[in-house]
Amino acid sequence: MKTKLLFLFLCLAGVASAQTIALEVFAEDFESPTEIVNAGDDRLFVVEQSGHIRIVNPDGTTNETDFLNVSSLISFTGERGLLGLAFDPDYAANGYFYIDYTDVDGNTVVARYSKDEANENIANPASALVMLNVDQPFANHNGGCLRFGPDGYLYIAMGDGGDGGDPGNRAQNLDVLLGKILRLDVDAPAPYIPATNPFVNVDGADEIWAYGLRNPWKFSFDSATGDLWIADVGQGAVEEINKMVSTTAGVNYGWKCYEGDQEFDTSQCSDVGVYTGPVAQYLHAGTSRCSITGGYVYNGTMYENFAGKYFFADFCTSEIGYVGTDNVLSWAGTFDGGFTTFGQDNDGELYIAGSNGTVYRITDTSASLDEFANSPFAVYPNPANDEVFINSKNGLSIGSASIFNINGQLVLEQDVQGNDAKIDTSKLQNGVYVLSIKTPESSFSRKLVIR
Repeated sequence: MKTKLLFLFLCLAGVASAQTIALEVFAEDFESPTEIVNAGDDRLFVVEQSGHIRIVNPDGTTNETDFLNVSSLISFTGERGLLGLAFDPDYAANGYFYIDYTDVDGNTVVARYSKDEANENIANPASALVMLNVDQPFANHNGGCLRFGPDGYLYIAMGDGGDGGDPGNRAQNLDVLLGKILRLDVDAPAPYIPATNPFVNVDGADEIWAYGLRNPWKFSFDSATGDLWIADVGQGAVEEINKMVSTTAGVNYGWKCYEGDQEFDTSQCSDVGVYTGPVAQYLHAGTSRCSITGGYVYNGTMYENFAGKYFFADFCTSEIGYVGTDNVLSWAGTFDGGFTTFGQDNDGELYIAGSNGTVYRITDTSASLDEFANSPFAVYPNPANDEVFINSKNGLSIGSASIFNINGQLVLEQDVQGNDAKIDTSKLQNGVYVLSIKTPESSFSRKLVIR
């Protein structure tokens, strides 16, 4: 048995260098999803551009009743609609969450809502508090992504106001909020300005945290390092990925002077030294790629091979890519979906959705031990929490079940002597294990995740 286990773990180490992404259907039938977020528990909240927020349960079922419906407040056309959702860091106590939408006049609104006091699966539609209004000169480049940073402040992505080529040079104009990342202190009185924002008491709008962006779709914070990652959609040549230490204020990312690292229109630009270029980018030339969708740095526990990589997609080609810790951009494969948003659950596992209305779980097939397609046993749930069930598919008797950690150490063993088993895993720490099922004639192994 020791020899077999050693070979098993050597195999795991050997395949870790190969990046093989697969998409597993998690939930279906959504209308133009623009966001997938969690509220600090095991539910996912899917935002539909049409104005609906729907709850997906851990088993992939979707609640029939919307968590919130603001369809009467929005303009749903083109790039307009309900675009962003973020839950307050203290949501479990205060019930606050924040949305970003374009209203019936096409202007950006950021508003706070509260969950219903009696039912955690619905919000109180009468609880709206508008916190920010921004006029939009054109119908496109609305941004809309909302994230809370490591500092507890609410960050807001604003596109440059639209049309093409930023005709008003708004991204470089510090007196307007377009083409920026804004930062608000939602616990302060209106207008919710943190005293440490870079343009407080100097020239420039107080809400601004960073500028020089065309249409950030989307941004996120690395939950391990706090770093800010911004995917900025290009004009027609370059899609760029920006990365910055989250405490660095007042960064100018260069649009419209630069598109990625290429000059675009420098007629109104100052010295090149004031601009911060992307850490990674890709070109349109010679490809069908056209529009980046930003995601997250993976800090989950299920897929060691994903660790520390920033995942993104291209909307036009449905390709998924990643940027490694060395800032090298790689492509992992082409799928179907017209991807418009990534998501992250409370355990750091990644999801993706797009124009086909399906939410997928992102998996790494190179790290899986589930290649035994003809395995006579069903193991569920996986990932698991407090217990795991084993069912024989063809009446084959189970002799014992053993669980090993990634170092090959036996951490749990249970005699079964039957066709079905329930394994108590409540005392196991979160992480990746190997479950070995022994029968009188043979043995079977597969990966087991505890979370």
